[in-house]
Formats: sequence, structure tokens, C-alpha cells
Amino acid sequence: MKLNGSQILMECLLEQSVDTVFGYPGGSVLNIYDALYKYSERIHHILTAHEQGAAHAADGYARATGKVGVCIATSGPGATNLVTGIATAYMDSVPLVAITGNVGKPLLGKDSFQEVDITGVTMPITKHNYIVKDVRKLADTIRDAFYIASSGRPGPVLIDIPKDITAAECEYTYEEPKKIHRKVCTIKQKDIDEAVKLMKKSRKPLIYSGGGIISSGAHKELIEFAEKFQVPVATSLMGIGGFPETHRLSTGLIGMHGSKASNMAATECDLLIAVGARFSDRVTSSVGTFAPHAKIIHIDVDPAEISKNVASYTAIIGDAKEILISLIQLVGQRDHTEWLEEVAHWKEEFGFDYQRDSSLRPQFIMEEIYKQTEGEAIITTEVGQHQMWAAQFYKYTTPRTYISSGGLGTMGYGTGASIGAQIARADKRVVHIAGDGSFRMNCNELSTVAYYNVPVIIIVVNNSVLGMVRQWQTIFYGGRYSQTNLDRGPDFVKLADAYNIKGYDIFTQEEFKEALKDALKHNRPALLNCHVGEDEKVLPMVAPGAPINDLILE
Repeated sequence: MKLNGSQILMECLLEQSVDTVFGYPGGSVLNIYDALYKYSERIHHILTAHEQGAAHAADGYARATGKVGVCIATSGPGATNLVTGIATAYMDSVPLVAITGNVGKPLLGKDSFQEVDITGVTMPITKHNYIVKDVRKLADTIRDAFYIASSGRPGPVLIDIPKDITAAECEYTYEEPKKIHRKVCTIKQKDIDEAVKLMKKSRKPLIYSGGGIISSGAHKELIEFAEKFQVPVATSLMGIGGFPETHRLSTGLIGMHGSKASNMAATECDLLIAVGARFSDRVTSSVGTFAPHAKIIHIDVDPAEISKNVASYTAIIGDAKEILISLIQLVGQRDHTEWLEEVAHWKEEFGFDYQRDSSLRPQFIMEEIYKQTEGEAIITTEVGQHQMWAAQFYKYTTPRTYISSGGLGTMGYGTGASIGAQIARADKRVVHIAGDGSFRMNCNELSTVAYYNVPVIIIVVNNSVLGMVRQWQTIFYGGRYSQTNLDRGPDFVKLADAYNIKGYDIFTQEEFKEALKDALKHNRPALLNCHVGEDEKVLPMVAPGAPINDLILE
């Protein structure tokens, strides 16, 4: 049948089982939005307050479900407003398709009104991008974009469509989506055998688990492998939820704000098995002193990550789930009792802790959220101290329950992400944890929360400063607090009230307990403004460039 470009886009979205998109209209996407109007019973469009919010919402939707998130923006500033969200998704390997309009083909390259070369701009932060100049190629381009976004190491793909292409007509024929096959062709038996040989010789092994475990759906296999091999498991920030933190073999977060158990285990182990994880600077700190006694087995779907930052002794390239299945069959039951006792001692003696008194402290807030939600919530965060406290003091037991910007560290990410996650998972309650600095960056998305009655609970850990920057200024810059005081408003409760969202001003532990209890009772949005001390610190902490076993503990 003959359809115009905008209708072809809608049909291709339906082919890919897309039921929700996030976006903001403009001149170059008017034809697309006209089609969305006509397809509104099958494709739900969420109008965000800003294009950046749309990108983050699509990202949150993708992280909460594993499906491809979709966002739409017009040309020029609309497209460039997506860039931070696209880069965030790229750094954290999130499957995203960003659809942008552009000026008509005759106007391209002429500095036309609201024209920008968005494919050029986003080339370094996408897996692939396209500008479609022939309507006959549009359908296949969209199909390819979804396949690329979700296959291998997931990531964002951008499709730029000039306005005249959205109006042009051609024949459209329905096609079944390409099946995503696990990447197994690169898995070599000799690499598996080499890894098994190292594992059987190891007396002090450690698993370092990353976001690839979650992307590949390998969390059950990871548990089985860890239990059979009797090996402790440390996780990256993106790996949180991939291994249950209540499990006796879990050592928790590794790296700059990781647990002493994870950091000591990495330092003392003789074999480090990295599964679906990058060796980022926030994990390794000083590369030269990282895992100094260990031979490293790196398991990853992306060959570009092998020995990029830390030299691997051997590597297995391919899907983490398939590789773990092979290792489970070959490694055999092992006994590392002595090593596990040593790790257990570190866990017991140096677990995450804080000054437990009657004050309202951020760590208490995280523990109380865990208690009242019984660990069943999806937690989204902004970036800063609160992000780390949420990682340290809430116990995650299942994948896709901790949603945060790790690689790019995007302040302003979380409110949009919480909207996307909550819309994606209506069966779950989303609790969004924010700092006052991060929250004010995109608090305009309260309008989206209110309009669509998205029942997210927003916890603002309000210390009236840029907490993480202030912490560094305290420790490394002699207490010179340059531009980190945020004593300028707004009143977040009044702001929530302006959007008809229930707000709570909270100063004590009891007030927080009652407010959270009340918020959880109702299926509506709420904002809890929690006033905490400005000098609370995220500890432990590894100073930049220091060995990760050299932790600042107080």
C-alpha cells in the first residue's frame, strides 16, 4: 500500500512493538505529529517539558524494560536538546532510537532556519546514525536502526528525516522485525578452555560484574556460576541488581565509593573475572595498582573493551549469558572456603555505615525507603552524593531496579528517567532520589509528572549545596567552597504545589517515615523535600589516582 513518510514511520514503530514514544513537536516534525494524532490509539505519545526530558524518559523506559526507547524532536535546537540524553545512553549502553526532523532537502546545507547537521553532531555518541533522503529507504532504515540499537552491545541510533521526506509517498509492505540473535559466533572454545584452566588453578578468585549481565539477561546464570565456583561477586554501578546484594557471595559496589570488601578483594585476588563490565577510571583508580596479583579474564560482547584500560590475560568475546552457561558446565564445583572467610571478615568489619543518631541523614533515608518498599521499588537517581548513597544503602536484588547515569554522570537525568521507568513499569512503584542541585536542572518535568499523573515518588535530598563537589572541596581544596552553595531556592514544596503535586517538608526521621508511608499509600505523584546537613559525606572514598584499597573511611 502507498503511504507517506510519516505514516511509514508509524507503521514501522508498530512493527517493532513500540507503544510509547516521548517527544516535543516543532516545524520540521509537523507531518510526523499529524500521523501520531491519527495513530494515537496505538502509539501513546508523552509530551515532555523539554527535549532533553524526552531523551532521558526514553532512556529510563529502555533501562526498566530492556526494550528500545524512542524519542522524537524537531530540527535545530530540538535535535541538539537531545544530545545530552543520547550521550548518556551511549555511555551506559542503552538501546535508544532518536528520531529528528530536519529542514527539507533543498534547504539542507544553506544555514536554513532551525537547520543543524545532527548526524554530524551525534556521530561520536551513537552506534550509528542516518539522514534519510529517499522515502523509499525510510522503512528499511528504521528497521535497521532498531536492530542496531538492541543487538550486540546496545546503544543509541539516530534517524534524521527531512520534512519533505515525511510527506513524500511510496509503497510500504509490512515486515517482521529482525530477530536479535545472541552474539555467539565470536565465542571460541580455546578461550573458554583457557579461562576454565585459570579458574581451576585459582585460590582467590573474584567476579567483577557489570551492566552487560543485565543487558544479556544473564543474572540467573551469574548466580549459578558464582555458587558453583564459590566466588565472591563485586559489581560496577551499572551492574547493580545483576547479582542480589543480599546474597552471601555479594561484596557490593567496587571502585571510588565501593565497599572495602570489594576493593580489598580486587586487590588481593589472584584471578579477576570481569563479566560485561568496563574497566573505567571510577572502578580502577590507579591502573598500575589495580588487581596487582590477578590474572584477568575479560568476558564482553564488545571486543573494543578488551585491554583498553587494563590488560587482560585472556578474553572471551560474546554474549555473557551464553558464555556463563558454558563455564557452568565446565568449571566444576570448587571450594574457596578460606578465601570466602577472608572476604566475609572485610564485609563484617568494614560494611557501609554512618553515624546512627536521631538526625535525618541521607543514609537513613535510603534504608527507610528499602524498608518501606520491601526492596521491591525501582530506584532512579540523579547524579551526585545521593546517587552513591542510593547505591550503597538500598539492597538491590533484581535487574533493572537501579536506574542511574553512570558513564556520563548526567545531572538532570533522573526526573525524565523516572517518568519513562514508571510508564514502562506500571506494576512497580518508582522512587526517584535526587539532590537539590541535580533536581533543579530539569524540575520542569514536574509538569509531565503532573499532567500524566505519573505516580513517581520524588525524594529530594536537600543539603542546599552541590554536595559531591563540596565534598571534594573539603577533602582536596582546603575547604574553599567556590560556587557550591545553593542558598537561592526554590521552595520545592511550593513548586510541587504549583503543579498540584503533594509535597512534604521533612526535617526529622519520624517526619520522613510518615511522609513516605503516606506517599506510598496513594497512586499519585509526591515530592518529599528532605533537609539534611551540608557536610554529610559519601564514604568510603578512594582519592583520584590512589590504589582502590587505600580508602578514606572517615
